[in-house]
Amino acid sequence: MTAPLPITGLSAVADRYDVLLSDVWGVIHNGRESFAAACAALSRWRAERGPVILISNAPRPSSAVHSQLDQLGVPREAWSAFISSGDATRILLGGRAPGPAWAIGPEKDASLYEGLDLAFAGPEDAAFISCTGPYDDDVEGPDDYEDRFKVALARKLPMICANPDIVVQKGDRLIYCGGALAQRYEEMGGEVIMAGKPHAPIYDLCLTEAQMLLGRPLDRARVLCIGDAVATDAKGANDQGLDVLFVASGIHGAETIGPDGVDAAAVETLLAKDGARATYAIADLAW
Repeated sequence: MTAPLPITGLSAVADRYDVLLSDVWGVIHNGRESFAAACAALSRWRAERGPVILISNAPRPSSAVHSQLDQLGVPREAWSAFISSGDATRILLGGRAPGPAWAIGPEKDASLYEGLDLAFAGPEDAAFISCTGPYDDDVEGPDDYEDRFKVALARKLPMICANPDIVVQKGDRLIYCGGALAQRYEEMGGEVIMAGKPHAPIYDLCLTEAQMLLGRPLDRARVLCIGDAVATDAKGANDQGLDVLFVASGIHGAETIGPDGVDAAAVETLLAKDGARATYAIADLAW
């Protein structure tokens, strides 16, 4: 496996690609504020090169996340389209209506279910589980769900997880996501189904959107995926045969950023643990 090529900005590779698929959380914001240099880089790419598709494991429909990006100061000029795990997951959920579903997640994720004609119940009566994340991600993690999962496992309930991320950066700390609960449920013997990164359905939606925006057939060799998570961003792009720009300062920053900036060897070692690879590595997304 070859170490990723360190670069300082998108301008170094701008002539090699027509489309960007960019992760959101950890790349252009941290849940509390946007990253000005990253937003400026995407805005310039879109103005000079081509479409920017934001690809996120947010467990809500992408339309429900637009206002959050606005509030965080991510300019609309920085992206052409937004595809979320919620968009891809709604297709799975619609196929299981009317359920009922045991919905695990905070009230803010309720938009995932709008218009799907799903009924809801607890684990004792549900037909399947729909998980968007912990009910309270500020204080809860997988350990808090083991007893309730035992009830669901006894009834052999499959889980549809709308957010495959294990953790994300929230300000200066990491919080658990739906993927952490799904991982625990699977470890306990449960069946888990996902449509977000690194799984194919969300990439199918993104590439279809990119081709429509380009207005011509898409050359997958000229699509660059940007992300900071190995298991979702890097692995997902690898599985699709797409090039990867790994943002080292995200959730793995403590392991991959040295005194002189991005440590390409450390990034390679980190990626190799999951059998992943990246074409390039950058400390923070910039032009």
